[in-house]
Amino acid sequence: MQNLTVLGTGVLGSQIIFQSAYSGKDVVAYDISDEILQKLPARWEQLKPSYLRDLPDATPEKLEAAVARIRVSSDLADAVKDADLIIEAVPERLDIKQDTWKKVSAVAPAKTIFATNSSTLLPSQIAPFTDRPEKFLAMHFANEVWKFNTCEVMEHSGTDAAVFEAAAEFAEQIGMVPIRIHKEQPGYVLNSLLVPFLAAAAKLHVNGIADIEDIDKVWRVSTGAPLGPFQIYDVVGMMTPYMLNKDSADPDMKTFAEELKTDYIDKGYLGTSTGRGFYTYG
Repeated sequence: MQNLTVLGTGVLGSQIIFQSAYSGKDVVAYDISDEILQKLPARWEQLKPSYLRDLPDATPEKLEAAVARIRVSSDLADAVKDADLIIEAVPERLDIKQDTWKKVSAVAPAKTIFATNSSTLLPSQIAPFTDRPEKFLAMHFANEVWKFNTCEVMEHSGTDAAVFEAAAEFAEQIGMVPIRIHKEQPGYVLNSLLVPFLAAAAKLHVNGIADIEDIDKVWRVSTGAPLGPFQIYDVVGMMTPYMLNKDSADPDMKTFAEELKTDYIDKGYLGTSTGRGFYTYG
């Protein structure tokens, strides 16, 4: 599969676009307006230093070649007309994803495989809103895809086995380590492990058990992990944990979400992407 279309150019969508182009794929970046798409060149300039820092084989020439393989479009039919694979990375709301796939199904070629990058929703919740549920699955990427390079490929009960393998092979072709998930699991493997871990850290903090720095320190020193939980929150960004917990039935997690909103999001402190979250970055 050579031709990829990515729907949505936010933090993770833009990373999938750039990583796929860096790996030699021809990529169309789709978003709902030209105004949004005009911001992408600045995003590529933000990503380039990370590639040069983290990847031994990265060169300015390879990065420029990656940018040259990316085409942008705000016309959905145009964006998907040659796609072998479409990866959707639109906002994490079921109704938005279902409506997006209805529209895509009306214009995508019959050959195209459909994948959602949803981190919380199951493919079986979305597949009935496509015209090809047997060609629908989930492909979940970790943030900073060039460095934390897993792709969790999750099928639903109606996914064709050949499509499942084709998606896993595509992930490998763009430098990912494919993790095959054969049964639907909310949160896949990564978030099934990570979310309870981060929630435990948040509860220690909101209940005044220990300072943020010491919670992170004990995890790093005792396990040898490179990052503590609040450093991970900064990498993930404040919006995701806020959206997941703002209506939580757990009072501790709801308190944590309120703190994220007032002390960080409202002040523009969104994590590493803005240079400040729980920590300040140079």
